[in-house]
Amino acid sequence: MNTMTITALPASGFLDPQSVISGAGVWGLVVVCAIVFVETGLLVGFFLPGDTLLFFTGVLTFSGVISQPLWVVIPAIALSAVLGDQLGYTIGRTTGRRIFDRRDSGLFSRASVARTQGFFDRFGPAAVTIARFVPVVRTFAPVAAGVGKMPRRVFTMFNIVGAVMWVTGVLLLGFGLAQIPGVADFAAQYIDLVLIGIVILSVVPIIVRTVVSRRQNSRA
Repeated sequence: MNTMTITALPASGFLDPQSVISGAGVWGLVVVCAIVFVETGLLVGFFLPGDTLLFFTGVLTFSGVISQPLWVVIPAIALSAVLGDQLGYTIGRTTGRRIFDRRDSGLFSRASVARTQGFFDRFGPAAVTIARFVPVVRTFAPVAAGVGKMPRRVFTMFNIVGAVMWVTGVLLLGFGLAQIPGVADFAAQYIDLVLIGIVILSVVPIIVRTVVSRRQNSRA
């Protein structure tokens, strides 16, 4: 087991993946699985740092903070991601479009739904896989697939492919870069900037779309 020590800045709160994982102790992997499940399975997870969480899971698996080996960590998190999407699909399938229509403010808005629908219009069922790599959209995609009555067998296939690719790719990126001297310390030191960048890239386009949509509606 590696014993590399990571020097980090003070925790920045719940959205600091390193603090969340490290603070959970032996339950670190369970916490990661729970967050990944919530991000994709419940329509309250769009603010969770899924990508950075996986990246730091890879880093902390290499350092030994997460005691389980990679061959346990990757399947466990991938399974959580699959189950989360399956729950989201079921919610959309049983609840229908009214789950989207009942709100139109903030991140949870028709603009987010429209963006997600654009993925399906462009990529078809493969949007379920592609959405895994797009913050916010990956939260809405399984529900939208359920609302659109995508066959469950088709959804499940693309769901599994997307979950395995997303979890394996991002986690191995963190695990691999952590082996380069200084990279883990650098990533830990500047996690706040990474999170801010992700939030900006995720939220700003949605806000812009919402503002433009409202202006167009007011003119109409």
